[in-house]
Amino acid sequence: MSDPPNVLWIVMEDVNPRFGCYGDSTAHTPAIDDLAADGRVYENAFCTAGVCAPSRASLMTGMNSPSLGAHHMRTRTHDVEGLPDPYEAVPPHYVTAFTEYLRRGGYYCTLDAKTDYQFGEPFTMWDRHGEGAGWWDDTRADGQPFFTMMTNGVTHESGMWAPEEGGEIDDPETDPQEVEIPPYLADTDRTRRAIARHYDNISTADEWIGELLVRLERDGLAETTLVVLTADHGEGLPRRKRWPYDSGTNVPLIVRWPGELGSSRSERLVSLVDLPVTTLAVAGIDAPPWMHGRPFLGPEAEPRSHVVTTRDRYDEEYDMMRSIRDDRFRYVRNYYPERPYVLHIPYRNRHPAMQELLRLHAEDALNEHQSRWFASTRPAEELYDLEADPHETRNLAGDPAYRDDLERLSGALDEWRTRVGDRAAAREDETQLRDRIWPGGEQPTTAIPRFVPNAPGNRASEPTDGGTFDGPMTVSLYCPTQGASIAWTGEAGGNLHWRLYDGPMRLDSGEDVTIRAKAIRYGYSESEEQVATFRVE
Repeated sequence: MSDPPNVLWIVMEDVNPRFGCYGDSTAHTPAIDDLAADGRVYENAFCTAGVCAPSRASLMTGMNSPSLGAHHMRTRTHDVEGLPDPYEAVPPHYVTAFTEYLRRGGYYCTLDAKTDYQFGEPFTMWDRHGEGAGWWDDTRADGQPFFTMMTNGVTHESGMWAPEEGGEIDDPETDPQEVEIPPYLADTDRTRRAIARHYDNISTADEWIGELLVRLERDGLAETTLVVLTADHGEGLPRRKRWPYDSGTNVPLIVRWPGELGSSRSERLVSLVDLPVTTLAVAGIDAPPWMHGRPFLGPEAEPRSHVVTTRDRYDEEYDMMRSIRDDRFRYVRNYYPERPYVLHIPYRNRHPAMQELLRLHAEDALNEHQSRWFASTRPAEELYDLEADPHETRNLAGDPAYRDDLERLSGALDEWRTRVGDRAAAREDETQLRDRIWPGGEQPTTAIPRFVPNAPGNRASEPTDGGTFDGPMTVSLYCPTQGASIAWTGEAGGNLHWRLYDGPMRLDSGEDVTIRAKAIRYGYSESEEQVATFRVE
């Protein structure tokens, strides 16, 4: 059996497939295009939610965010009076990040640097997390396979703002007259300049990606590393980011796997919820049965008939939409049809393109497609033929000719919501959710782990705080909090490398061994640290 590959994920922010390799002649993306030339380009890849935190919760667990209680954006950092007090989602007790499975399988796992999972930042997810973390870390053993996730925020929505609005680019290098304006945006100079800034930021991100790939080559790892390039969700334009249409959910997905994938393109449907189980599959590690994804690479690859995306409370305003897409049609269900599409989201309203829409709406100067988005109500159901209407502007839900397609996709969406345990399906509002997972409004705390020695005279029957034992012996770690992950280290001081606990530790005789341990259940606060010293006679 061949050695498992190294894996590098490069995750951009707020990007649709606006690259040369996807046919965009305005884009300047030589590094991305070179990566695509050596790998497979997926035309139909989609995130699970059109905004970062719910999407990243899915990306790290392989579960859809409504199944985790992580479907609202955000749970921890908002400060709006009247909304539930900040909290962190508490996933089901059996759920951990897929990186813990990789770590148990022998991988060294790093993240540089964005988290935003909605269930805290469990220290057990990574061997190292922070700026500068990567496969080059000194604590990675020689020859140890690695999983490295690199993020970069240069393409974030805010990068399209003008300097007076907080952006960094004034006069874009990309010619604003060359950019395409979708029919639901206003074709004005401010809109064009904002999109031109986005092209410039993508070009800057392309340089960063090129540097990463050069470093991989220079380190002699390019031929043994599977590289995945994608984005957390669609770009930060009105009716794109935050919305469960193709415009907000279609993301780039490029995979280079030397010796396994040649230069190719794929039309198959892929959801980002598939990435964790696919990564485990190529690493030769069994995925847990609770993951919702399915592998799209390797001998276990499974085709998809549809992908599902969601929308709930994003920032200040509540909403609830569920959307399902097959290879031709997108069906959208609005659970608040009495409300307008354009809700109160101040951060979005800072975008120049949104400000232009608001200005023209006040002047009663919007065209048919733009004004429809400002209607005071919305249809309960929407259906779009993506082949004939790629911008999703003509709702076919009321057309009898498409009744079979609507009913087929509506039924598939109902089946999905039941199968994955969509928490919104239980009619549980966010306040009820918070009260249930944080009883009394307080974050639960993970119990302190304990040391259980297996030695003559103590056959793993009682925990201890250390001591002297006859050998041979092992020490196990135990935490009574259901679903807690435990990590340990033998290092002293700070800036520690916490090793994920995966079974009893054998101790050698004739020396004192000090072990530090702590535990975390996702969404809980981590335990206090427990320290014990053992001596084997």
